Amino acid sequence: MKFEIVHEVPGRIRVSLGGKLPESHACALEEHFASISAVEKCVAYPKAGSLAITFVRSSQETLEEQRAVLLRELEEFNPVVAVQETSTTSQQALVRAPRFRHLFAHLANMAVAHYGRRMMLPLPLRFIWTIWRAVPFVRNALASLKDRRLDVPVLDAAAIVMGLAQGKPSASGSTMFLLHVGEALEDYTQQRAESGLIRSFLALPETVRVVRDDIECEMELSSLQQGDCVVIRTGHQIPVDGTVRSGEAAVNQASLTGEPLAVVRNEGDTVYAGTVVEEGELIVEVSGSPEESKLRSIVIMVEQSEQLKSSDQRHIERMADKLVPWNFLLAALVAATTRNLQKTSAALMVDYSCALRLSGSIAVMAAQREGAQAGFMVKGSKYFNHMAQADTIVFDKTGTLTQAVPSVRKVVAYDGWQRDEVLRLAACLEEHFPHPVARAVVNKAQEEGLEHRERHAAVEYVVAHGIVSTLDGARVLIGSEHFVIEDEHIPITEEELDEIHQQAEGSSPLFLAVDGELRGVIYVDDPLKDNIQEVFGKLRDLGFKRIIMLTGDNERSAARIARIAGVDEYQADLLPEDKCRIIDDLQAAGNKVVMVGDGVNDSPALSRAYVSVAMGAGSAIAREAADIALITDDLASLVDLRALSIGLEKRMKQGYFFTVAFNSLLLVLGISGTVTPQLSSVLHNTATVGISAVNARRYLSANTSAQTPA
Repeated sequence: MKFEIVHEVPGRIRVSLGGKLPESHACALEEHFASISAVEKCVAYPKAGSLAITFVRSSQETLEEQRAVLLRELEEFNPVVAVQETSTTSQQALVRAPRFRHLFAHLANMAVAHYGRRMMLPLPLRFIWTIWRAVPFVRNALASLKDRRLDVPVLDAAAIVMGLAQGKPSASGSTMFLLHVGEALEDYTQQRAESGLIRSFLALPETVRVVRDDIECEMELSSLQQGDCVVIRTGHQIPVDGTVRSGEAAVNQASLTGEPLAVVRNEGDTVYAGTVVEEGELIVEVSGSPEESKLRSIVIMVEQSEQLKSSDQRHIERMADKLVPWNFLLAALVAATTRNLQKTSAALMVDYSCALRLSGSIAVMAAQREGAQAGFMVKGSKYFNHMAQADTIVFDKTGTLTQAVPSVRKVVAYDGWQRDEVLRLAACLEEHFPHPVARAVVNKAQEEGLEHRERHAAVEYVVAHGIVSTLDGARVLIGSEHFVIEDEHIPITEEELDEIHQQAEGSSPLFLAVDGELRGVIYVDDPLKDNIQEVFGKLRDLGFKRIIMLTGDNERSAARIARIAGVDEYQADLLPEDKCRIIDDLQAAGNKVVMVGDGVNDSPALSRAYVSVAMGAGSAIAREAADIALITDDLASLVDLRALSIGLEKRMKQGYFFTVAFNSLLLVLGISGTVTPQLSSVLHNTATVGISAVNARRYLSANTSAQTPA
């Protein structure tokens, strides 16, 4: 791309691009350069044909490097190609936020048209024009009254009609102009917030399993092309729209259709991004754009989040609705006592609903956007509210408190079996499941070059830490000590069990049995995450009174992990139903419980908790069941989540009290005649936009009070 540097100071550069720019090219330039880590701000000026770039503050030497990078990017950038790559209508509409220049041009056109009519049109024509412009307001008011609602449209129409009744078309025209200005400002603020939220979700990394040349490999979702074949197994989310090429599975489509029961999908059927394979395995040929599929899933989540408003948000909106009839009562009292239509209009020009609704929804979107940037997705403001109020946090152990990459330390074979055969068969069974321990077994077999292509019949995952299948007519199972010995009654002597416990040395043993006989034990080291004690300390500082660990692992391993991690309580040898019971008991005792887990077996407990959190590397079913999903497996995200939730709750309350106080002051000033109804409307709309802008600020960096419980 041709350009010329027209102005430069350390940390900022302005270039001329040789003439006017199409708006699409200006947006593409801003999108591209704003995404570069060295750039703090990028603004394009389409009519002037220029681009201003501000660098991230750094040393002089680094600034020179950043400058060189930016100039090279400018030389290589092709706006035509960039526009074509993001030319889907849905993505442009949802991801590209409106620019301030768009708002400025829109407001300027509105102002010129409004004041031009006042200057050029004679009074009779202006009166007719004002009546015509008032029709939509009156229509909206009549629709509300038909539904027996006294709401903001009725207030607006009453103020406009009152001006016309006084024979003052200028007053009614000014009222409508200010209402349109306020609406434009509110739309701009909300669209910026929604765009920022969706952009944050789109930036989240995702990988998929793809079959190419009969070899299964992992690749980035963004690298998928139409015609690629994606492998989706039990517990995994379908990442793209496509057609089933082979396999059969029960697919949960609740995220799209709302239907809770899974439907069977097999060869030739169409499947959609965002749905989850509950049982089975599919190979799906990509039929649509991965980015469009991902965008639709995100938009659905954002739309659904509107249905999951917090108690604070719902309370504020209910209060806003309830305050509207009081506006009319106040206006009636003013009219009865003063006989002054201007003062009566002042009582109708200020409402509480717009500011409370808009500022509240923007505060939530800002929190969701910042949450995505900090490493978690919250499905609705209701769960921010629950997270702020919770006093007990419960963790699963494996893959949650322990690292996401456990490793096999030792494999022991029994009764004439070879070590390699034990590991090969275990990997063959475990490769179907997204649990960290399963991955550890599969990775160990791959490291040792042990082929483990499927030789078994259909695999059944028993939601109690175990897998069951059939091999050459023999029943094969692998799982925890509890599952193999107590549930499946595999005979193991006390001496053998003691020896296994001694060899474990804190590892987690997996038991492999074939046809009712123990054939091998695989010892998996499952080290704790490095920052676990620091995270627990901060969670206690943020108000959690109890930290509990639940695990299906044996007592020895659980006790060791609990002691090192520093949890307050733990319980071991648990089945999924045991975890559910414990969650229910805690909540029946008056505790508000956060449950954090990662596996298919954690899903029942996650669905019962006051608020549930799924780990990033966990199964899609766990993420589907959870109210909040971590993007990564870093538990430090929980600290940010708690702080952000407390900050949002505080900001919602502050916004509510400010709005009620300020608008009440405007009502007093308007009724007393201190300010005109039109000035009152200006101040009202300005305050609405102002409090919305304040609520759109960052929480974790700007709101230091979020670090302490409210």
